[in-house]
Amino acid sequence: MSSGSDTSGRSGAGPLRIGLTGGIGSGKSTVGAMLVWHGAALIDSDAISRATTASGGSAITPITAAFGAQVIGMDGALDRAAMRALVYRDADARQRLEAIIHPLVGAESKRQAQAAIEAGTRCLVFDVPLLVESGSRWRSRVDRVLVVDCPPATQIARVVARSGLAADEVRRILDAQAPRAQRLAAADIVVHNGDDVDLATLERTIAQLARSFGL
Repeated sequence: MSSGSDTSGRSGAGPLRIGLTGGIGSGKSTVGAMLVWHGAALIDSDAISRATTASGGSAITPITAAFGAQVIGMDGALDRAAMRALVYRDADARQRLEAIIHPLVGAESKRQAQAAIEAGTRCLVFDVPLLVESGSRWRSRVDRVLVVDCPPATQIARVVARSGLAADEVRRILDAQAPRAQRLAAADIVVHNGDDVDLATLERTIAQLARSFGL
């Protein structure tokens, strides 16, 4: 673990706000779950996004209007494979999709954060896969950016093992995310989670980090 500044500092009153990010397969979700175990409240933007595109989700009607029924599955949820194929072919499609989903995710993230604050939570962890890609939009909302990092080869191997995606497809996903160097440059705190880090070591690192967050 490394830090570019004092992790206990805050931009204002209220709970410490941590922006958690990392490339696909980095172990970001594992780190988030560990911080929750230590008492943090996790606001998971990916989970919120999936809820908006599930059957009956708030994004389904506007997505259908923007892209047509061909991107909606028989179950009424977003057909992620069809949408992924469309986005890879058409950069404008990604922007239009994000323009639908991002405001919905933002509103629900705000609601969950407020509920956690009212419950007396001392640390809010915003799990945002594309935090760095969002520029100042998320950076301005958090006190610290925590990046979970590992080599790209490790990311690819983990995602292939857990998802069944082909390595080339995982590489395309990585190419659509911020480069590793850009994420590291944006980090206040870096948690290394490569192949040389076992679960027990990671748990000790996160326990130390949680203490520095006042948990």
